[in-house]
Amino acid sequence: MKMTSFFKNIIKNKTAIAMLFAVLFFTLACTSNKPEEIKAIEANQNTPSLERVDFETFISDSGKVQYHVTTPLLLNYDKAEEPYQEYPKGGHIITYDTAQIISSEIKCKYAIYTEKAAIWDLRNNVEAINSDGVIFNTEQLFWDHKNGDIYTEEFVKITTEDEIITGYGLTAKENMRKYNLKKMSGTIGIDEE
Repeated sequence: MKMTSFFKNIIKNKTAIAMLFAVLFFTLACTSNKPEEIKAIEANQNTPSLERVDFETFISDSGKVQYHVTTPLLLNYDKAEEPYQEYPKGGHIITYDTAQIISSEIKCKYAIYTEKAAIWDLRNNVEAINSDGVIFNTEQLFWDHKNGDIYTEEFVKITTEDEIITGYGLTAKENMRKYNLKKMSGTIGIDEE
């Protein structure tokens, strides 16, 4: 008889201890929701205000598509001193001419778009293709969206139908049909068999 009441006391004590730990946990885990603390968190420039997974958008003017942008992940930092969008997993940009025909494509593994300056900073395995099929490979490429200029100071490999051109520094318009390589370092002919 004494053994049964002994076990009942232990069970009651374990239940009381568990309840005490639960109350203690919830008391310590809960933080205040003071308006100034919430505003401080919201104002944090290092925290994205928007996160989009598998993002896709079409940018048009006067009903005509100019750009098609896709990315696995978009982070929007509109609270930053200079608002920007980060594409930490890269993206794909397609540009269209006035006849709605693809004029160029750019793929990269990482990108940042600075809204005020309207400049794309494309990085890591950047590949651009113009409407003639010319392929541009580099590690960093800037695209001035306002002026329609594309440029880099990095190493560039340009692959055409019949040759590979390498060098440093590139300037071009956004359709990339006319381009200038600042410092050519080599040319390799491609034989078609």
